[in-house]
Amino acid sequence: MKKLAVLSWTILLLGVFLISCSKKSQPGSATKTETKEQTGGSTMALPPCIIYKTKADYLKYVPVSLSEDKTRLKSYPDVKDLRNQGKSTYPERLSEGFMLDNRGIGPDVAFLSITYEDYISKTKTPSADDLFQQLLDKDPLLEMYQCGNRYQYDDITRELNEIIVSGKLSECKKIK
Repeated sequence: MKKLAVLSWTILLLGVFLISCSKKSQPGSATKTETKEQTGGSTMALPPCIIYKTKADYLKYVPVSLSEDKTRLKSYPDVKDLRNQGKSTYPERLSEGFMLDNRGIGPDVAFLSITYEDYISKTKTPSADDLFQQLLDKDPLLEMYQCGNRYQYDDITRELNEIIVSGKLSECKKIK
């Protein structure tokens, strides 16, 4: 009886292991195996791969986050935050009017009437009230998707353009 119970548990655990190892990664799913190495073996959250389409071209304008009722700023960048290792954090243009986020925006995004260059040149980050007065668009999004995480792509621009052009955006998680 004891041998039968041990054998049953062994078979069950082996089945669970085989199922978990055979799952194929999709654009909207978690990770590839190399992501743990790329993050130094940490268990921290991986940066999501967000693509979006807006009503107008806001490429040069600073994104901020609004409260749910759109009456105040929830978050906004420090003037130093708009550069990453000396490079601007502009979004990247993709096929069919989509943009690849490089700032960490979400569905509550709005855009200021201030360009990245003007914002970066400031010596002090403006107050939330001052920035709220300079909103360009409180509801700019047409579509937004999370296509997995940024580390699952070898050539992120090319691979995202393939997903967009081939009509496979349904494999990504629709945010808006």
